[in-house]
Amino acid sequence: MLREGEVRIPSGCAVSAILNVKGRCINGEAITQSIACMRERSNGLGGGFAAYGIYPEFKDHYAFHLLCETEQGRLDAEELLRQNFLIDRSEPIPTRKVIGIENPPAVWRYFARVRPEKAVGCSSTAEGNLVTSVVMKINKHCDRAYVASSGKNMGVFKGVGFPEDIAAFYRLEEYEGYLWTAHGRFPTNTPGWWGGAHPLGLLDWSVVHNGEISSYGANKRYLEMFRYRLELQTDTEVVAYLFDLLHRRHDLPLELVCRVLAAPFWKDIDRMPEPQRRLYTALRQVYGSALLNGPFSIIVAHGKGLIGLNDRIKLRPLVYARKGDFVLMGSEESALRRIFGEPDEVRAVWGGEPVIVELEGGSAQ
Repeated sequence: MLREGEVRIPSGCAVSAILNVKGRCINGEAITQSIACMRERSNGLGGGFAAYGIYPEFKDHYAFHLLCETEQGRLDAEELLRQNFLIDRSEPIPTRKVIGIENPPAVWRYFARVRPEKAVGCSSTAEGNLVTSVVMKINKHCDRAYVASSGKNMGVFKGVGFPEDIAAFYRLEEYEGYLWTAHGRFPTNTPGWWGGAHPLGLLDWSVVHNGEISSYGANKRYLEMFRYRLELQTDTEVVAYLFDLLHRRHDLPLELVCRVLAAPFWKDIDRMPEPQRRLYTALRQVYGSALLNGPFSIIVAHGKGLIGLNDRIKLRPLVYARKGDFVLMGSEESALRRIFGEPDEVRAVWGGEPVIVELEGGSAQ
């Protein structure tokens, strides 16, 4: 299988998202129709979906989705999981044969709880660090086994193929979630492979991305200082880990996390009132290595909501819409209208200005 970096393909991608702010669940058909509407933006080298609220019977378990190219890799990954977690269920993820999906790896899921002896006196941050550490070890040390997602009551379903074919492969019409994101890939610099497809996930974070993070090298070195290991060799990986680092571990509000990643220009900071100028100067001084450069539009999902973010001068498209209790984001307005027709509100997401939407009440019903 070709790996990331072995060829160069110039490009663009498609992203889409649906959130019901009241936490009401819908099946995977709507998001599939939305991303399929933008088929011309992808080339069959990657597609994927993230879904939240899909495992209510295991809502307090970490749901590990694994992509395993070898059986030994899966067994090694399972052993790492068992050393740190109690596994209450493990099974292949249900799939069907689909024309266009060739040579898929084994796709497996584990529903697990942290072992009691490791959970004693363990804060939520420390527990998250444990999960992160195990994910990094699996990705680095287990022979061609990779963690697609590791959050609670959510999962990432991705692979090599057009996104609508990936949806059929994973039988997403059988799942119901209150939040869905989707990605159609047209790799920028690299070939498609299952581990490098989007969404990129860690804990309950998942990221879909159109564009190119030209600061990947600097961002990667910065994250490695905090023991993140980037093994999937796709620039989107840094975005997922930066959100985890800055919000979960450093406790920055999501608004400020976005202002770190797509920071105001210095000329704009200089014109701010004194309190703001001091804040944004400090953020750029402390978190300069977390700044994302390059053209990008990003949709970040987590258990409590959705974030849309463009690069500072908006070199990639991203549209926001609202229809009743549903919030929609995507690369093209047509993909949003494909779901619910005429929206109540529709507008562009401006460069460097995040759109942050949270569930009413802070959690799904």
